[in-house]
Amino acid sequence: MTENPEPAGGAGQPAGIAHRVPDLGALELLLAVARLGSLGRAAREVGITQPAASSRIRSMERQLGVALVDRSPRGSRLTDAGVLVTDWARRIVEAAEAFDAGAQALRGRRDSRLRVAASMTIAEYLLPGWLIALRAQRPGTAVSLLAGNSAAVAERLVADEADLGFVEGLSAPAGLDSVVIAHDDLIVVVAPGHPWARRRAPLAAAELAVTPLILRETGSGTRQVLDVALGGLALPLLELSSTTAVKAAAVSGAGPAVLSELALGEELSSHRLVGIPLADVRLHRSLRAVWPTGHRPTGPARDLLALTRSRA
Repeated sequence: MTENPEPAGGAGQPAGIAHRVPDLGALELLLAVARLGSLGRAAREVGITQPAASSRIRSMERQLGVALVDRSPRGSRLTDAGVLVTDWARRIVEAAEAFDAGAQALRGRRDSRLRVAASMTIAEYLLPGWLIALRAQRPGTAVSLLAGNSAAVAERLVADEADLGFVEGLSAPAGLDSVVIAHDDLIVVVAPGHPWARRRAPLAAAELAVTPLILRETGSGTRQVLDVALGGLALPLLELSSTTAVKAAAVSGAGPAVLSELALGEELSSHRLVGIPLADVRLHRSLRAVWPTGHRPTGPARDLLALTRSRA
């Protein structure tokens, strides 16, 4: 028998279009009924039970205020209104399929590249391993890396010139959300011929603070941690823009430097640099992944973040 449902809405107050138009699942079910001539077969095709399919059709009929399907032991047949609604439904579903294809293309374009900005220590000593692991997961993603100090990383992210950043320091830069992915100690180092290499007592923080050092530039996470821990620094002996340059200057005997433990393994083991213990301060910092506030990483950036955390 043909049902005669009441129209949707009441008291002269029509609901919004989202409440008046059936959802895509119901429209797809109706199209399957029209094509197969059976509610049971249509239910199996869309992956639901026949009672659930019957309930969905009745709900759609109530929503539209017209009967759509005549049900009988011989099968299910569309009413005249059902034929018309099915024609409209076909156009809606085709438009939704085009929408989905476009969204997939956008995701594919987004997922085909990853822009990473990282402070120097992380870029040189941690990121290569993470990116190799990411390539195994996403061989089709092209990765570009912008290396600079922590302040430059923050600027890149805020300007939408990077999808994910990595910084060193005491806290995340303003305007960025973050998560700690690792910890790092800074070590005072000198060449073997420097007088500090022969000292027996640990170096006091006050003496380090007044000693001209080979330093990274202002804005680097290493310099920020050192400045805060010592309550200020003497004028730099040299001011260089990369960890590698600072290390090379220290190895040459130019003067003391303070560098990440991550960067010093080879130089300390080969005795090209000597680590100097500190008496009354520990130079410890957190390494962070960062991204613009409120914009959690997605796609390849999300996968790279997961890799860094699994290796923390």
